[in-house]
Amino acid sequence: MHHCTHIQGGIGIVRLVSKLKLSLPFLHHLMSSEPQEQENPNDLVWNKAPENNAGPGPGSQTNRSANAELSTGTERDQTNETLAILPVRGIVLFPGMVVPLTIGRPSAIKLVDSELPENKQLGLVTQRDEQLDRPGPSDLFKIGVSAQVLKLIRQPDGVIVLIVQVLTRIALESFVQTEPYLRASVQVVKTILPEREGAELQASFNNLRRGALRLLELSPEIPDQARAALMGVEEPEQLTDLLAGNLGIDLPAKQQILEETDLLRRMRMAQEALQRQLEIAELQQKLRKDVEGRFSDTQRRAYLREQVRAIQRELGEEDADGEEQADQLRKKLQESGANETVLATAEKELKRLSHIPSASPEYSVIVSYVEMLADLPWGKASEDNTDLQRAQAILDRDHYGLEKVKRRILEFLAVRKLNPGGRSPILCFLGPPGVGKTSLGQSIADALGRKFTRVSLGGIRDEAEIRGHRRTYIGAMPGRIIQEIRRLGVNNPVMMLDEVDKVGADIRGDPASALLEVLDPRQNHSFVDRYLDVPFDLSHVIFIGTANYMEGIPSPLRDRMETISVPGYTELEKLNIAQRYLVPRQIEEHGLRPEQCRFDEDAIKTIIQEYTYEAGVRDLERKIAAVCRSIAAEMARGIQADVTVSASLVQGILGNSARSQHEQRLLHSLVGVATGLAYTPTGGDILFVEATKYPGKGGFLLTGQVGDVMRESMQAAYSLVRARAKDLGINSDLFAQNDVHIHVPSGAIQKDGPSAGIAMATALASLFSDRPVRNDVAMTGEITLRGVVLPIGGLKEKSLAALRAGIAEILIPKGNVKDLEDIPVEAKERINFRPVETIDEVLAEALKKNAAGSS
Repeated sequence: MHHCTHIQGGIGIVRLVSKLKLSLPFLHHLMSSEPQEQENPNDLVWNKAPENNAGPGPGSQTNRSANAELSTGTERDQTNETLAILPVRGIVLFPGMVVPLTIGRPSAIKLVDSELPENKQLGLVTQRDEQLDRPGPSDLFKIGVSAQVLKLIRQPDGVIVLIVQVLTRIALESFVQTEPYLRASVQVVKTILPEREGAELQASFNNLRRGALRLLELSPEIPDQARAALMGVEEPEQLTDLLAGNLGIDLPAKQQILEETDLLRRMRMAQEALQRQLEIAELQQKLRKDVEGRFSDTQRRAYLREQVRAIQRELGEEDADGEEQADQLRKKLQESGANETVLATAEKELKRLSHIPSASPEYSVIVSYVEMLADLPWGKASEDNTDLQRAQAILDRDHYGLEKVKRRILEFLAVRKLNPGGRSPILCFLGPPGVGKTSLGQSIADALGRKFTRVSLGGIRDEAEIRGHRRTYIGAMPGRIIQEIRRLGVNNPVMMLDEVDKVGADIRGDPASALLEVLDPRQNHSFVDRYLDVPFDLSHVIFIGTANYMEGIPSPLRDRMETISVPGYTELEKLNIAQRYLVPRQIEEHGLRPEQCRFDEDAIKTIIQEYTYEAGVRDLERKIAAVCRSIAAEMARGIQADVTVSASLVQGILGNSARSQHEQRLLHSLVGVATGLAYTPTGGDILFVEATKYPGKGGFLLTGQVGDVMRESMQAAYSLVRARAKDLGINSDLFAQNDVHIHVPSGAIQKDGPSAGIAMATALASLFSDRPVRNDVAMTGEITLRGVVLPIGGLKEKSLAALRAGIAEILIPKGNVKDLEDIPVEAKERINFRPVETIDEVLAEALKKNAAGSS
């Protein structure tokens, strides 16, 4: 690195001391922090100031003429002389100043080594462009100063420090040498004094000194001794040079003052510069007083902390300040593709950030908020893959069966392909647990090439989980929708909203109501999270909900979704799913190889029939995992090699205690007991309606954890049977002479709904007519007081439950005939579906002709 000749920092006091004629020992004390000079015979030592600088006193003509002379250490009068020229940069020197100069450039060092042993006097001239390392004659101003070298100090790094006293102005006449350093013929520049030292000169002098004293009052950082020293200056030219050298004005203005030969004009120029400094100082004092008047103790501490941070930045002890952090956040926001509204909101917060101390709690709140805005993918999206053949292959790879569901998904993808900018419908997969609803969402994401995320809504009761918290709260954060989008980094993911039927509500709000805006394609393009407080476009997100039963979804929310039923699996479908997916996955997860563990078809059937009772396949996979775990333990102990899992091995591993307990059809046909069908969140199930009578006064009792709807359905069935007693061959006196008790077993389970109406009417008719109900017949349908059978829902799930229970015939409402196309082929082959329209048809088919107790 090339060193340059320049003025050391912190020399304002040195200049002032020099100009005010303080003693050299005091100057030596001020410079005592400099490195010690080397013991070298060629080094200079402290020299006294030239004799001609110690003239009679300020204001005398003799002093001025003496200062105008050049000296090389001998007493001689020369008006033209050749001097070595030392270029300086970044400062203009004035006569009378005592300053340290750092010498680092090779040419300057050569000048010092060659000239100073013989000649203690140099020419110091400011260079026009301070960036130049090797200035030539044309790069220097024409007016400079001569100076006497008082001391030379050689530092360990090779840099030389000269302490010089400026003598007088000089003009460069011509250069007689340019290498290895500059040498020029110079002429003393004499000051033009007024013809008479009258009132104008004295007034100018008084104004300068008065302004200087005022500036000292407004500048508390200047030592108090400076005032007394300034009062001792009586020479106008000396005072002008003192002020010009120490005022904070730019270099060209100082050079103009140096080059001005007319003393009055020079004083006016200094006065103008001084006046500008005074105006600035007075304004700063006014602002300081205004601010101090408003500062509280807390604000004062914050102000002082900010000052400490500023000092740390100057010392390089702070890595990045708030402004740098704000710039980084601005850049990140620009790259995120945020719109003008978001950028304007963020800029407003960043401007606030610049006025808040970093220790303030609000500082971190603003930074977190702007970081959240910058992290959101305002303009970043995944590119869709609309290859329908590929989508079909992915759906077939991940799911067995579900043809109707797959067809609807492919239709959805086809619309996306033909109209990418169109509004997407909100799909809702409805079905029992374990049938693959969530994995269908993952398959849709894979088929489209989009990112997938799942948001579980089960049990949430706080509206802020969806809309976010306002930033006024401690620990506020966005809602889960915005958080997931930020985590994924794209604005068009596939988002699975799991368990929408289990969203709760309490005093903190209703999350289901907050979902209305999220799931409305006509509104969610400007979704406003309370934390963000700016609109975010959710219209590119594909939302897919899942639910176990429709009744749990609020009606307004259900209206915004297209429901796709995902039914339970038949035994054959479960067998295929186990062979294709579950068994290979569990073998791999347990560290086994396919050749080490093989499952017979009978083994899987045994697990399905004896150890599981479900619509999905979760429990089936758990039981397969238990078998694999047992085999892995045997192999790890070295007891067993390759194994083929048989039905007997399954029974030996799982045992009897793990066998599934579920309802099976009655072994015999009984009076007062009818088999109904129910749709539950876990699929379908059969239920028995038991009726009995005993002497009483016509009372009616219902038990079995039945809900209000089911209770009313029982009452309607009882009224219907009692009204039709004659047609059914029942003695009507029996109703008045007996109390009736109807019970639905599994009393710990809540039951509700009208679909068991015909089963209850059949049980009551059987009870009072003493005719048994066929044990191989199950029935489902709502009953009216007119005896009409109304359609019901969940026919497929109920049919699968009947298939598992061994039912041979199902009585269904005639209005449900259209749903038979959704019934699996396996169920249609083994079950006879008999449509009925009235209760008479039901009783004709369900009641036996023979006596009670027949099989």
